[in-house]
Amino acid sequence: MKLCKYLLIAALVTMTIASGPICAQGTPQTISTTRVDVVQLATGYRASKINGSSVYNGNKDMIRTIDDLIVGPSDPLSHLVLSVGGFLGIGTHLVAVPFSSIQIVDKQLRLPGATRASLKALPEFKYAPD
Repeated sequence: MKLCKYLLIAALVTMTIASGPICAQGTPQTISTTRVDVVQLATGYRASKINGSSVYNGNKDMIRTIDDLIVGPSDPLSHLVLSVGGFLGIGTHLVAVPFSSIQIVDKQLRLPGATRASLKALPEFKYAPD
């Protein structure tokens, strides 16, 4: 009998939780949407494809590869994280460059005026602890 009572209570609690709050508080939220040209958007670059892509300078010299893509919590503009310096991954550090500084030319990501030395001179980027 006690088992049935506990099962009934558990079922009632589960139904109450699953049905949502009994009385919602706060202000109603609105979402603003805009129409997007989905055909044009589909030809863009996905973050999963950007990581590992080569970055070239204005002379079409490959200067680095993209390590990551970051969207800041308060800044809607994204940044690319590149690993610079070192040799074969030893002695490298990360730098961040605004995605807006990248030009896409002939399906290449280009960072005009950049050199390996100029990227190495940028301040080091470090991820925030999780």
